[in-house]
Amino acid sequence: MSAYTLTDLSRIAANHVIPTVAEHDGHRALRIVLAPDAKTPDEANFAIVKDVEIGNGVIELWLAGRRAPDAPPDVRGFTGVAFRIAADYAKFECVYIRPANARAEDQLRRNRSIQYFSYPDYKFDRLRREAAGQYETYVDLVPGDWTRLRIELDGMKARVFVHDAQQPTLVVNDLKHGEDARGAVGLFIDRGTEAFFRDLTIRSN
Repeated sequence: MSAYTLTDLSRIAANHVIPTVAEHDGHRALRIVLAPDAKTPDEANFAIVKDVEIGNGVIELWLAGRRAPDAPPDVRGFTGVAFRIAADYAKFECVYIRPANARAEDQLRRNRSIQYFSYPDYKFDRLRREAAGQYETYVDLVPGDWTRLRIELDGMKARVFVHDAQQPTLVVNDLKHGEDARGAVGLFIDRGTEAFFRDLTIRSN
């Protein structure tokens, strides 16, 4: 198992994001926001952790996301982890949270608190249209609060655990790039989001 604090910017490669080091809620962390050239939604907007790859194994970290001060009202604080990222960034898989959805009074919004997508062909809108409810679900979140996320990867399957849950919040049985996919790990954000990341651990099988 390898551990990364994420506060050494020499270990971070930015792709359409701006990384800095900041204090957030009592912890020193990596802060990222979108760069001016970023495209959304569900594009290759992440901070790559250099010299890290995963195919099968476990990714675990703490993250916190919230709307940026100038974000439009429909922004949900999209914050997550991209994995099995191809060398040219043309393919990757991702799980992200939408903290602003979790305690909404609209039940449909609550059901969209955590999401899987696959770039470039299976972004959130296609998955929602073709398989409603299969790749997103509810989990309790608070914007800006630290959230523990663990992703277990095994072939075509991803099991996603949030907080200290003993059972997965989200199970994906058909990862879109196949059981042999392997690649980098990135810290992902989407539009209008300010996000913080710390204490990443990677265990490859």
